[in-house]
Amino acid sequence: MALQHELNELSGGRRGRTGPCTYVLVHGTHSAGAYWLPVAQELSLRGHRVIAVDLPLHGSQAFVPESYQRQDLAAMATEPSPVAALGLDDYERHVTRVVRRAAAHGPVVLAGHSLGGATVSRVSDAVPEMLHHICYMAAFCPSPALPTPDACTAAPENADALIPLGQIIGDPDLLGVMRLNPRAGDPSYLEALREMMCAGYPDNVFRQRLGSMQTDESTTAYAGRAVGRTETWGRLPRTYLRFGKDRTIATKLQDRMIAEADARTPRNRFRVHDFPAAPHIGPLDPAPVADALAALAP
Repeated sequence: MALQHELNELSGGRRGRTGPCTYVLVHGTHSAGAYWLPVAQELSLRGHRVIAVDLPLHGSQAFVPESYQRQDLAAMATEPSPVAALGLDDYERHVTRVVRRAAAHGPVVLAGHSLGGATVSRVSDAVPEMLHHICYMAAFCPSPALPTPDACTAAPENADALIPLGQIIGDPDLLGVMRLNPRAGDPSYLEALREMMCAGYPDNVFRQRLGSMQTDESTTAYAGRAVGRTETWGRLPRTYLRFGKDRTIATKLQDRMIAEADARTPRNRFRVHDFPAAPHIGPLDPAPVADALAALAP
């Protein structure tokens, strides 16, 4: 009874917020807020407020290695990156600031894709009272058994995923970043990236997605603990958008993360929406994703 009272109290606080719903959307690895643009446009046309966040040194503040501009692969292997100094603490603080500002105007739905799921869990712990609903879209949802994105990636359920070892430039342990080269011309390199991200997409759309990728992602962020606490994260209504053709976060791993979260909070389980044909970056048509997200608004 005490737990139910707490759930009702927290839900009541969220329902008490007046004003339009705001979707705060968090991108994944080697990406930026622009990743969400097709879905954001759909949500906006339905009357919702949408903020597609650029995490620090991503998107509008992206770090671009000088050697990448010249396509000097030898120099790319050693050029230092300020992204190496970033971790989940930085991502959490940035998104929490956005959520605080958005929550002043109405209820907030927080959604994360891929690595962005770890930030969703962290922000859910930091400001649960400011969130109406949280959503993981083919995203990491760490648990005590798999406490970091690195641990999730290494899980046996992720054996079908394509880990881009052959596409990494330089030594991630020395650089502090996993560095990719989206401008590469090697057909085998490009085909590996396509299979990881968007198998089955038309060539022109694949090239568009390559053009929006960033070279560097922090290895510290992947190693950061992001286990939501049952008394904060565990009290929030949550949804998982499950992608059935994902070769980055394998569907079996998605299923394990959903099951472990539900086992921790059996009276507050994931609502799962299945997209059986979707690769890691999602369906080519953004409308079904927007439909699922729109249903989370109060």
